[in-house]
Amino acid sequence: MSRAVRAVQDPSPEDTGPLSPELFQKIKAIQIRTQRVVNDVFAGEYESAFKGRGMEFEEVREYQPGDDIRHIDWNVTARMSAPYVKVHREERELTVMLLVDVSSSGAFGSGAKLKNEVAAEVAALLAYTAIRSNDRVGLIIFSDHIEHFIPPKKGRAHVWRVIRDILTHRSSHRRTDLEGALEYMSKVVRRRAVAFVISDFLDEGFAQRLRTAARRHDVTAVAVGDRREMELPRIGLIELEDAETGETIVIDTYDRNITDGFRLLTGQDRRDRSELFRAAGVGEVEVRADDEDYVDSLVRYFHTRERRR
Repeated sequence: MSRAVRAVQDPSPEDTGPLSPELFQKIKAIQIRTQRVVNDVFAGEYESAFKGRGMEFEEVREYQPGDDIRHIDWNVTARMSAPYVKVHREERELTVMLLVDVSSSGAFGSGAKLKNEVAAEVAALLAYTAIRSNDRVGLIIFSDHIEHFIPPKKGRAHVWRVIRDILTHRSSHRRTDLEGALEYMSKVVRRRAVAFVISDFLDEGFAQRLRTAARRHDVTAVAVGDRREMELPRIGLIELEDAETGETIVIDTYDRNITDGFRLLTGQDRRDRSELFRAAGVGEVEVRADDEDYVDSLVRYFHTRERRR
């Protein structure tokens, strides 16, 4: 399948381009919100979950006040009758890749925000966190084509560009091709990276490519959903449309057989998706467009990841 690709270089801090006042304020609001969250609660969680305590052992030395007791070498401590700690060389900077799905199914939300708006906020939060930790950030925007690519780079102006490009991008393609996005990442990111795939994962046939990506990179799936994709309100006859195929169906939501069947089916879909991620060795975090506490979901995921490490 041929895919159009457009590479964009990092702008100067002044290069914000033609933005409407409404869009400028929206981007600025996301920037302020994400910066506050990063400074208050997020940066330490990110570093603990992804940077750890370093890659290479350097030495064992006597314990000093302020050292992390988790780094105590108990064998040496027992021999020397005094506490000693392991010292590791500081881990090098990371490359963080954000793969953001802009297919038509993202233009849905039962609350104040659409799924694609929440996806943009999550991407902004992760980008600011990485930049604050001196890591490089790159962006791949995809639908069933590779629509936009920004090579990994550092700097606050770079994060502004990442947020802006996600929010301003308008796709003419309705469907999702996760396999194509993961394959493209493998071509443009040669060295190991931390990759966040931000999507509703309404696609099939990408399991093998996901496993391949997870062997080379540290991959986390950020699954963006909405409660109305999991259960239907009891409001009578409604018409449902598949945003990516355009297919429609009329159902009676007063019919419990239909609503219960819908809930069971979507629940099974989520369990199958989680099993796919586990089998591929990919981390998973669920966020919902109708839930303002998606930051808590990310923090819980980072805590769980740190404990497993």
